[in-house]
Amino acid sequence: MNIIAVKCGRIQVDGEMVPVSYVVKSSQKISHFLHRHEPPVMACDVPILHKEPDVLTVCKPASVPVHPCGQYRKNTVVGILQAEHGLAPLFPVHRLDRLVSGLLIIARNATKADSFRQEIEAGLVKKQYIAKVVGEFPEDEIIVDANIDYNAREGRSTAEVRDSTKGKVASTKFTRISSNGTHSIVLCEPVTGRTHQIRVHLQSSGHPIANDMLYISEQTVDRSINGSTADRSACISDASLTSNFGEKVPKDYQENSNEDFRIDPMCTNCPNLAPKGYDTDEEGLWLHCMRYSGPGWTYECPYPDWAKL
Repeated sequence: MNIIAVKCGRIQVDGEMVPVSYVVKSSQKISHFLHRHEPPVMACDVPILHKEPDVLTVCKPASVPVHPCGQYRKNTVVGILQAEHGLAPLFPVHRLDRLVSGLLIIARNATKADSFRQEIEAGLVKKQYIAKVVGEFPEDEIIVDANIDYNAREGRSTAEVRDSTKGKVASTKFTRISSNGTHSIVLCEPVTGRTHQIRVHLQSSGHPIANDMLYISEQTVDRSINGSTADRSACISDASLTSNFGEKVPKDYQENSNEDFRIDPMCTNCPNLAPKGYDTDEEGLWLHCMRYSGPGWTYECPYPDWAKL
């Protein structure tokens, strides 16, 4: 694909088209022009909770990633705050999974970000989340100490209860807030910060998050196989034309090169341009970051609507 991009002029050196055989020299600038499809997110505002000269706290909506990653660029908390409030630069202090909502602390300069980082690494920061789980959670406090083993291929973690040699050490404290017999609202206090830690530790306790389809059953989904259109490979026509350098380029590219970039034969997403919305398991997890506290400071976020039983 990169060879074709060079032939088509999508990859340029110092703003000029070059042949594939061109040898890049020191200090030259390489540019790669891409056709980007950004996945949709839910139409929720990013309310600012607290604004200080060095710190900004917001209530992150579910479905919106914290910062640019993967195909997300503008539809992120950082991107929205920059576009709608003119806030930059921004340094997220901690991360929240895309489907998780709640408190997000953002430093407004590198010095403050480093100060938060040191406190977190020293174990001086306390984190509190709430979750809506299946069943009647026990009244007594529960502490789950089980290593977390994350499988990047499946996009899923497992709690290694029996084999302590696998995964990374993880510990979470759970306390029931309320229950109606069918569901329970649980306070979750992670001591460590592993991928999907709260979700997999709740599953291990027998009370998974009630709408967490990734962990509510034992079935795993290989995301490298059942991926979105962004994961699929492009099919490029064998038909070709000659470029300025006597090299072959896809015919589809030349036919569409003068259009307004709506359909791009080199894009792995085209022509699937219309947003397909969300599956039922991606409407936002019933997991919400409620409070962060450290030496001399505490930041909080209001409860979500689903936390009322």
